[in-house]
Amino acid sequence: MRKSFLSLAMLAVTAPAAALDLTITGADGQPLALAMVTVKAERPLRAAGDDNGYPREGTEQRISPEITGFAGPDGQLNVVYPEPGAVNLRVRVPGYKDLQQTAVASDAQLSLQLEPETDVAALAAQQPANAWFAALDFGGDEELKKMALEQCGFCHQQGSFFMRRERSTEEWQQVLERMIGYGARPASELQPKLIETFQKGYTDLRNHPEKVLKAKAWEAQLAGSTITEWPIGDPFSQMHDLLVAANGKIYVGDNLQDRLWEIDPKTGQTLVYKTPVDPDDEIGGMFSGRLKTFPKLETTAGIHSFAESTVDGHIFITPSLQRRLFEFDPQTKQFTVHRFDEGLYPHTVRVDQQDNVWFTLALSNQVARFDRKTGEFHLYTLPARDTKEEVSLALSNVVRKLMNWGLPMHWLPIDKQVTGMPMPYGIDVAPDGKVWFARLHANSIGVIDPKDDSVQIIDTPFQAPRRLRVDAVGDVWIAAFPEGKVVRYSPADGSFKDYPLPSALNNVETPYALNVDRKRQKLWVTGTSSDSLLRMDIASGAWDTFPMPRKVTFTRDIEIAEDGSVYTTNGAFPSWQIEDGQPTLIHLQPGE
Repeated sequence: MRKSFLSLAMLAVTAPAAALDLTITGADGQPLALAMVTVKAERPLRAAGDDNGYPREGTEQRISPEITGFAGPDGQLNVVYPEPGAVNLRVRVPGYKDLQQTAVASDAQLSLQLEPETDVAALAAQQPANAWFAALDFGGDEELKKMALEQCGFCHQQGSFFMRRERSTEEWQQVLERMIGYGARPASELQPKLIETFQKGYTDLRNHPEKVLKAKAWEAQLAGSTITEWPIGDPFSQMHDLLVAANGKIYVGDNLQDRLWEIDPKTGQTLVYKTPVDPDDEIGGMFSGRLKTFPKLETTAGIHSFAESTVDGHIFITPSLQRRLFEFDPQTKQFTVHRFDEGLYPHTVRVDQQDNVWFTLALSNQVARFDRKTGEFHLYTLPARDTKEEVSLALSNVVRKLMNWGLPMHWLPIDKQVTGMPMPYGIDVAPDGKVWFARLHANSIGVIDPKDDSVQIIDTPFQAPRRLRVDAVGDVWIAAFPEGKVVRYSPADGSFKDYPLPSALNNVETPYALNVDRKRQKLWVTGTSSDSLLRMDIASGAWDTFPMPRKVTFTRDIEIAEDGSVYTTNGAFPSWQIEDGQPTLIHLQPGE
C-alpha cells in the first residue's frame, strides 16, 4: 500500500496540485521500508539576518518548512510540499549511505536506490551520541558514569561527533574547566578519572568503531508520521523552551540572544520580539562572568521557560539571569516586567487554576509564587540538606560576584552531592491544585499545598530528577536524567515505579523533559541523547520511538497540541554542534 503524508504548514499560502512520488529501494532492488525522506525548498524562505544575524524586531518574516516522512512497507512515499518550485531531498536509512538530490521538480516520479554502507567507521558515525557514550569503558564505576551523564550531558550531547574528536588530556582539562565555568558541577575528586575515561575511551572507539553500540531498529508507526521543521536562529542561538499557545502560535525563546520567536505553524509567518532591557543591565545579566568566552552573546535576561494564563492568554516567561518575571501580551505585543528582590535563576514556570504563576529558583533553593491579583511575590525557601549546604546557599551571592569579577569557578571544590546547589528544576501544577517540583542535585521531589503553604520533600530512589509533569489522575511523572528512565510517583501510596526508555543503550539516555497528554493519557519524553522523541501509552506501558531528522537533536522541552501532535525545539548548547548547525522548531505528527 502506498504511504503518503501531507504537510499542513502554509496551506493557507499555496496548495500545490502535484506531489513528489518516490520509490526507495536498496541496490538489490528490494524496498526500503521506513526510509526517512526530508524535503526542503531549493530556494527556501528564511528569516532575515539584518539585526546581528536575526530578524529586526516586529518585522513580518516567512520561513519555508522542512518536511520529513517515512516510506511504507513497499518503499513508497508520496510527498506534497506546500510551496511552489523545485525541492531538495535527502534519504536516510541506517546501514545505508545518505542519498541527496537537488533541484527536483515537486511533481517528479523518482525511483531511488541506496547503497549499503560497509565502512565500519561510517556505520558507527550514523549512531546517536548515546550509542558512543554507552560504549565507553568506565571500569564498572557506575558512580562516575552517572556523574558524567548528568554533568557532561547537561546542556549538550556527550558522545556526539563534536565531543568524541581527538583531544589530549590537557585539552580535556581545558574543556572541563570551561564547562565548570558555564555551570557544570562534576565532583572534584572524580575529575581526573573522568578526563582519563573520555580521553582514552573516545580514542579507543575511534580506533575500534565496531565497539560502538547500535540504536534500536526503526518501528512501523513511522510510516504514518510526519515531522515538520522551521529553521530559526543561528549556530549561536539556544532555542530553550517553547509554548503552544491558545491562539495557535508557537512561542520559542532564544536563551543566548534574548529573542522571543512567534511562529504560525499554518503559514510559516514569523515575528521576533526582543525582551525588555534595563539601562544598567550587563551582557550575561546577574551572571556576567559566566559566558564571557562565548563568541556571540546578546543576552541580559536569559529567557528560559513559558507558561500561559487561561484567563487572558498572557504568556509568562522566566528570565533566568535576572530577578524578574516577564509577562507578554500576544495581542498588544507588549511586555510587562514584574520584579522581586531575592532569589537566583528563575527557571521552569507554570500557571495554576487560580491564575497564580509558579516558578523554580534554581540557584537559591526556592520556589516562587506570583499573585496576579495583588502583584506580589511569595518565596518558599526549601530545606537545605545539611548545615554545610545552608552556609553555601547563604554565600551564593558572594560566589556569584566573585565569578563576575573573574574568579575561575574550577578553583572551588565540588563534592559528590553538589552541596550548596540542590537546584529546584522542573515544576508542575496537579489537577488538585498542589504544586510539584524536582530538585535535580538533591535527588528529591517536593510538593507545596497552596491551601496552607506547607512544603513536603520526598527523596527519590534515583539520581537527578530533572523535569516533571502530573497526569490526569494526579500521578507525578519524573525524568530521571542520568538513568535512562522515567519514573512514576503515586502520591496515593508513596510508591515509585520505573519505566526504562526503549532508546536507552546500556541504560544510557538522558531524558531532559517529559509531558503528559492528559486528554489521551499518553506520556511524551525527550530522547535528548538519542535524537528521538518517545511516546508511552500510560494504560498499557507500550512505547513508540520517533527518530529526528538531524543528528545532535538536543531537546529540552515538549509541548502537546490539541490534536495530540507535539512540538519541541533543538536546543543544543552550542547550536553549532547540530548536524548542520541549524536549530529548528520541530512539529511531530505521530503515526499509530
